[in-house]
Amino acid sequence: MAAAHRTNRSGISTSSRSRPWRANASRHALLPLRVFLGVTFVYAGLDKLTDPGFLSASGSGSIGEMMRNVRDGSAVPWLVDQALRNPEAFGYAIGIGELAAGLGTLAGLWARLAALGGALISLSLWLTVSWSTEPYYYGNDLIYLMAWLPLVLAGAPTLSLDAIRHASRRRY
Repeated sequence: MAAAHRTNRSGISTSSRSRPWRANASRHALLPLRVFLGVTFVYAGLDKLTDPGFLSASGSGSIGEMMRNVRDGSAVPWLVDQALRNPEAFGYAIGIGELAAGLGTLAGLWARLAALGGALISLSLWLTVSWSTEPYYYGNDLIYLMAWLPLVLAGAPTLSLDAIRHASRRRY
């Protein structure tokens, strides 16, 4: 197969094969984001699930105490009220959700769904826990929400279990 020949502004002939690193860079552009978000959410989920103090309805560092402290400054106090009905279950749900989103993102398994889960967790934390942070860019949950969106849109097209699944489907 012949490479497409082009000339640059200097009149020098170039070919699409002369820069294979560009194709690789484009194909793997989301990989650093996947690794960062995956590792961060796995760590956050495990941290919550292994901290008995966090998974309590009350006490210093507990999910219940944190939710009571952020309720009045939240954009969606009704959501905080729902969490306060059973803070332990809410803490487990957040921890398990973070762990699932992180593992799915790292493995690239149902990557869009994992990223959507991560985005929804980040959205809920932004609207509740970090909503009153001023200026808004000091709060990290909004940044995480924005970081998840490219993965929601693109999934994990390379170095992923999804890519392996799609490749095996194309063979049949």
